[in-house]
Amino acid sequence: MATETRVWLVERTYSDDEQNLIILTYATPDGRQDFRKERALTSFSGDHRETPVSLTVPADNLGVVDDPDTREHYETEATRMAEEYDSDDAL
Repeated sequence: MATETRVWLVERTYSDDEQNLIILTYATPDGRQDFRKERALTSFSGDHRETPVSLTVPADNLGVVDDPDTREHYETEATRMAEEYDSDDAL
């Protein structure tokens, strides 16, 4: 069984190559690992538009953040989200 890791929402961006996709990027609190999740823009319409502020994902599904500036940005944002929200909150 894979170890699970808590990640926090650090970015929401539109996909450059696909229309109507939003890319949600979550990162570990140290900013060294990330997890990307794509959602169709249409999934944000209607009564249920919530985006989880935090996820628990298998550690082997995490990517490595090599760029020091990106790592610092992710660390700052993940820390801020963890301080402002409970892990089961949604935006």
